[in-house]
Amino acid sequence: MGADVLSRQRGIHHTTSGERRTKLIELHILQTVAPSNLNRDDTNSPKDALFGGFRRARVSSQAQKRAVRTAFAQWGSISKLDRGVRTRRLVEEIVRRLAGRRDPELATRATEAALASLGLGVKEGRTEYLVFLGQRELDRLASLVDQYFDKLAAAAVSGKGKVQIDKTEKEALRKALDGGQAVDIALFGRMLADAPELTIDAACQVAHALSTHKVDREFDFYTAVDDLNPREETGAGMMGDVEFYSATLYRYAVLDVAKLVENLQDDRDLAVQAARAFAEAFALALPSGKLNTFAAHNPPLLVAFRGGDGLPRNLATAFEQPVRPRDDAPLSALSIQRLAQEWAKFDRAFGPLQGERKAHLTLVDANGATEPLGEAVASLPELLERIVDTARQLVA
Repeated sequence: MGADVLSRQRGIHHTTSGERRTKLIELHILQTVAPSNLNRDDTNSPKDALFGGFRRARVSSQAQKRAVRTAFAQWGSISKLDRGVRTRRLVEEIVRRLAGRRDPELATRATEAALASLGLGVKEGRTEYLVFLGQRELDRLASLVDQYFDKLAAAAVSGKGKVQIDKTEKEALRKALDGGQAVDIALFGRMLADAPELTIDAACQVAHALSTHKVDREFDFYTAVDDLNPREETGAGMMGDVEFYSATLYRYAVLDVAKLVENLQDDRDLAVQAARAFAEAFALALPSGKLNTFAAHNPPLLVAFRGGDGLPRNLATAFEQPVRPRDDAPLSALSIQRLAQEWAKFDRAFGPLQGERKAHLTLVDANGATEPLGEAVASLPELLERIVDTARQLVA
C-alpha cells in the first residue's frame, strides 16, 4: 500500500488496474575514468559533491545531456531534421532562411515582431535567453514570417508580446512551436519562461554522475618553455596548475517511453530510434573538458538496463557508504558488486517492473555478482538491440 500511495503522490504511475503506468527504460552505468577534469566549475576545478558525508567526484546532468546531443550530431544517429538547436540567434537563423526572398533589414524587423508576438523579447538582435527549437519549427516560423511579411515588417514592437498583428496570425505563429518532432527536445524538454504554454516536459531524466568512492582533488603543476628563448635565458615561458581527479562513476538515466511518444507526436518508429540513439550516446559520450590534457577516453565497464511498467529506481544509495579499495579487487569490481546487491535488495522490497526486461554488459569479473542485472551480453550492439526490442514492446 505504501508504494501505491507514493506513486500516486508523485504522479509517476498508478497501480489500480486499467490506470496509466510509466513505461520506462532505465540505464545504470559504472565507468572508471583516469585522471581527468571532464566537467569544471567557474574556478576551473572539477565538479564534486557531498554524498553520504564524503566528497565525491561529480559530472553534472547538464554536461552529460550536452554530450548526448553532440553525439547525435557527430555520429549521425539522429538526422539534422530530427534535432533541435538551442540559441539566442533566432533572428539571424530565420533571416537566413528568408535570404534571396526578402530584404535583410525588413526581414530582421519582421522576425523580431514575430518573436515578440510569441513573448520572446529581442535585444540587439538576439533573444534574451537561449531558446530550444526544432528544425521543423524554425522552417515553419520562417514560412509564416514570409506569409505575414508586410504586416510583421510594419508592426510596431512596443514591448514583449505587444505587436499589432491579428489574433489569427499570432495563433498561427504559436502553433508553429509544437516541438517539431525534435528528438533532443522530446528527450530533454524545454522551458520558455515568457511563453509557458510552449513548454515541453522532458521524457528523460539524467542524474548527476557520482563517484562510488570518496575522492580528493589533485593538482598538476605544469610549465611551458618559450621555443625562441636565447640559450642563455633559462626558465619557463609560463606556468600554472590544473586540478583533476580519477574516479569510478555511477551514472543513471531513465526514459519515459510513453512521454517520448507523446512529445514526438505519436511517431512510434522515431521514438524507438530515439531510445536506441539515447542509450548508445549516454553509454559512450562524456563531457569533453580538458580531454587534450588528460585523454580520459575510458568506456564504461558496466552498462545495465531494465524496462517495463513501474517506478524508476536510482541506485546511487548503493554507494552511500563509499566503496573502499582492496588489494585483491579493483574499485570497479567492488562497485559492480555493490550495485548488484542494491538492485536485488530493491527487487525484494518493491518487486520488479511489470513485464520487466533487463540485461547487462560487463567487462569486469565481479565473481558472479551480476545475476540480479539480468542476462549478460557480449557487446554493446547486442545490448542496444535488447533495448530496441523493449522500446518496441513499450510503444506498441
